[in-house]
Amino acid sequence: MSEGPMSAAPDPVTAAPWCGPAPSGAFRLHTPAERLDAEGCLTRLPSGPAGTLGARVDAFFAARPAGPALLVGALPFDPHADDALYQPERRLAVGMPGRDNGAWLQPSAAVAEPSEADYAAAVSRCMARLGQADDPQALHKVVLARSLRVETATPVDPQRLAARLGEDASVTTYVVPLPVTAGEAPAWLVGATPELLVSRRGTAVVSHPLAGSARRWHDPARDAAAAKALLASAKDHDEHRHVVEAILDTLAPLCSRLHAPVAPSLHATRTMWHLGTRIEGTLKDPAVSSAMLAGLLHPTPAVCGTPRLPALEAIRALEPVDRGFYAGAVGWTDAAGDGEWHVSIRCARVQGRVLRLFAGAGIVAGSEPALEVDETAAKFRAMLDALGIDDVRAP
Repeated sequence: MSEGPMSAAPDPVTAAPWCGPAPSGAFRLHTPAERLDAEGCLTRLPSGPAGTLGARVDAFFAARPAGPALLVGALPFDPHADDALYQPERRLAVGMPGRDNGAWLQPSAAVAEPSEADYAAAVSRCMARLGQADDPQALHKVVLARSLRVETATPVDPQRLAARLGEDASVTTYVVPLPVTAGEAPAWLVGATPELLVSRRGTAVVSHPLAGSARRWHDPARDAAAAKALLASAKDHDEHRHVVEAILDTLAPLCSRLHAPVAPSLHATRTMWHLGTRIEGTLKDPAVSSAMLAGLLHPTPAVCGTPRLPALEAIRALEPVDRGFYAGAVGWTDAAGDGEWHVSIRCARVQGRVLRLFAGAGIVAGSEPALEVDETAAKFRAMLDALGIDDVRAP
């Protein structure tokens, strides 16, 4: 992947090697309210960094390519790396999501890379990088991730995995084809995210960031206590505040109206409690597209940290496994500028019989390494449960 600025822009309707014939239903984005499935690939959007996304999308649609006035795909975590968006052959359906009740894989073990002990040590090293709270230039938060590697006896069907993840009606499930080296098996990003980066319909803009998390429990009393503790946690509220302020600061110059509640509320998935704040605004300029908004907002402090550049540097130094498209964004945009982008968390890169799962935790002053290990373990559960995996082993 490219780490520097985009080179001379190619023809905005030139196909790329990974953009070719694809299985039916290759792209999937199922929210609790609606469903988008698209198959095939006509043309790839010339790739580039997040900062140029809006301009590249505008150029693509200005060229009036034949086929649907739609681009779908994914942004990587690193805002300087190349994205992976393309024009599908057909948009299949918009409706309520379905379910998969068929036979599934035999349970397999997941191998932690890095180990829990190594991740805890990285959290401690990360905390040593944090600066003073009253210094606006200091590093205040880093979202530190770890991964699990899973091998299965038979290849994983990404659509069926997404259907199993979709049994939790509170999340948005997704399947996005990813670029691969020539000769490699197809690869996919598959996940179930609770977090909306940004949507734009006309001049209406919505973002719903989540930051501050707690594990859910089967016992109702213990689960209610976990939710109550999260709502009372000063550490989690501080972590959440960084995210909301960053999004408001980005959107404020672009909006004639912008509203966010004073305090976050609880957002529940099947496996996690989160602190969430729904931000709503009205754009001053209807020419500001969803692609431009996604490029400006990504990555938020919910998946990176604050300030952004020092947090990116810390992540590169402390994480042994490259994130790729984990903690990026998945979504769509159309010729009218409308679109919807979701943060690509609770996910795995799927390629044949190998899956790479990711989970992260926000490290701030007051973080405890053992608790951050527990938080990431809880965040893995959605994907592990869908795969039927109970055992996580040290490398």
